[in-house]
Amino acid sequence: MHVESGTSTPAGIPVLGRIPILDVAPVVDCGRWPAKAVVGETVEVSATVFREGHERLGAAVVLRTPDGEELPGRRMREVGEGLDRWAAQVTPTRTGSWSFRVEAWGDPIAHWWHDAQIKVPRGEDVELMLVEGALLFERAAECQPSKDRPVLDRLAGLLRDETVPAMERLEAAGAPDVAEVLERHPLRDLLTLGDWYPLIVHRQRALFSAWYEFFPRSEGARIDPLGRRGPTSGTLRTAAKRLPAIADMGFDVVYLPPIHPIGTTSRKGPNNTLDAGPYDPGSPWAIGSPDGGHDTVHPDLGTLDDFDAFVAHAHDCGLEIALDLALQCSPDHPWVTQHPEWFTTRADGTIAYAENPPKKYQDIYPLNFDNDPEGLYTEIRRIIHHWIDHGVTLFRVDNPHTKPVAFWERLLADIHTTHPHVLFLAEAFTRPAMMHTLAKIGFHQSYTYFTWRNTADELRTYLTELTTPPTATYMRPNLFTNTPDILNEYLQHGGRPAFEIRAVLAALLSPTWGIYSGYELCENTPVRPGSEEYRDSEKYQYRPRDWDTAAATGNTIAPLITRLNTLRNTHPALQQLQNLHFHHIDQPELLAFSKRHLDDVILTIVNLNPHHPREATVHLDLPALGLPDDPHHPYTVTDQLNGATYTWHRSNYVYLDPHTQPAHIFTVGRNES
Repeated sequence: MHVESGTSTPAGIPVLGRIPILDVAPVVDCGRWPAKAVVGETVEVSATVFREGHERLGAAVVLRTPDGEELPGRRMREVGEGLDRWAAQVTPTRTGSWSFRVEAWGDPIAHWWHDAQIKVPRGEDVELMLVEGALLFERAAECQPSKDRPVLDRLAGLLRDETVPAMERLEAAGAPDVAEVLERHPLRDLLTLGDWYPLIVHRQRALFSAWYEFFPRSEGARIDPLGRRGPTSGTLRTAAKRLPAIADMGFDVVYLPPIHPIGTTSRKGPNNTLDAGPYDPGSPWAIGSPDGGHDTVHPDLGTLDDFDAFVAHAHDCGLEIALDLALQCSPDHPWVTQHPEWFTTRADGTIAYAENPPKKYQDIYPLNFDNDPEGLYTEIRRIIHHWIDHGVTLFRVDNPHTKPVAFWERLLADIHTTHPHVLFLAEAFTRPAMMHTLAKIGFHQSYTYFTWRNTADELRTYLTELTTPPTATYMRPNLFTNTPDILNEYLQHGGRPAFEIRAVLAALLSPTWGIYSGYELCENTPVRPGSEEYRDSEKYQYRPRDWDTAAATGNTIAPLITRLNTLRNTHPALQQLQNLHFHHIDQPELLAFSKRHLDDVILTIVNLNPHHPREATVHLDLPALGLPDDPHHPYTVTDQLNGATYTWHRSNYVYLDPHTQPAHIFTVGRNES
């Protein structure tokens, strides 16, 4: 068997192999960075494969495990008639650095079979065609394991037996047992091997997770309503009491803003004012004081032992801990005096505070990554290892786009080598090129523009980008409904229905979503008209919440959130990224989409208008639901929000009132009648 692989010219330009293999996917920037997957995720590998003339060919995908073992090839099939595009689905079974390549070959048996089916029935070259077939099957038998050889040897003998009618001999060549043997071990001429491309496989949490963000200092905080004494901070011990309720809502990741000591110099007061009082706690992102820096717990929250107890209790509740990694300092951080070279000094000798004119952050010093890159890198790596040693398995990275990309590429690769289970979420609301590059170089998840995509057209366009290649091969979207910094205008003015609508969208459009504490109470008051900042923002003061009263009075959407997470945890279709499909609906304020994995199908229809009912006809793409493409074919849909069951066809009437039911979330099943 002749084998060829691609070579290069002296100028480094690839030379085609005997059978061209082009445009392989999923490949990120020509293989510079790996495409991403998680354990058990189905990955489609595709390539353009063709050859000269009308000769038939075959192709396969070969996976190479992290140990270097090459697994048996998975046969590719042509997708799209006449396009020479071939594809197959593969499933990595464990974490690590995998790779894959495409192999292509001439398939002389397929070519013979094509011609023989035309010639033999017409009586053209009958015996010659059957003998040529016998020769091919004899060659193929030599390549088979001993247990499979008799199948092909018997067929070769039959093809030569002129006492048997020609058509009977021809039909024997198409028998299922013959096809099964050739599927496993095809006869391959001119075998051409494509390049190896990297595929990094993470644990499932990298793709599928539900995040809940809350400030430990607010849980258990005490505020004197008469103002006779200053407020008292909650602690990690009091905050731990909130964990069972978070777990009961179905979340699996608890994200904590910085828990470190907070500086007093230029401390911000309520609503980001510059006149902090003696009891104002300051912003957690103004990290560092004489009590310590990034490796220390704020004394008001407790001790490192208290943090360990918090983590242990979270694990008992089935929760993982994500810690904020904010690489910045207050003016009182120990680094300021110990390592002044890690900051930028202005012409007047002062250290530059953070600003994005007209915004000013006088309580924060940004780091300078150019004066002592090795020293700063070593210290940051030490801090990450410190928190990993104390049970942190995820990091939400604050503003990674304001630090060098090369720094992140090196750091994430370093941590992956020693702690491959640790995941990083990039909080980078910035230009697309930076967001995409951060995802490519190693961040496991990414914040997105979802918060600002509110119309049906915006959601269809943006989510199609996020859930299809090439973006979906390297970026995993985390659809947060809100953050301490982002109270979208839609939430400000849409009332409770807006919060329910956005929760349904975030939880079902992406396998990863999140909310910031207070979302379930529909907190929607901005600091001023036109601002996305919360009034009385928890970033600058304590915000204890009366969860029990809210539950008793029904002033919470926690039951809906719980239902959404339950559906996500019980339906594999909702745990995938690249299976999102939008359906046509003749009302511009309604959105219809489905997700399907094998026989599990979820169909969602949402009224995006939080104020008024809307009605429409939804025209469904039935094959996308795994149903026959027949407009009259009946099937059953069951609403997972109210239990109602309907018999539907291709086109169906819907009516959604945002004040009573803003969405249908249907499971789809065949109608057996």
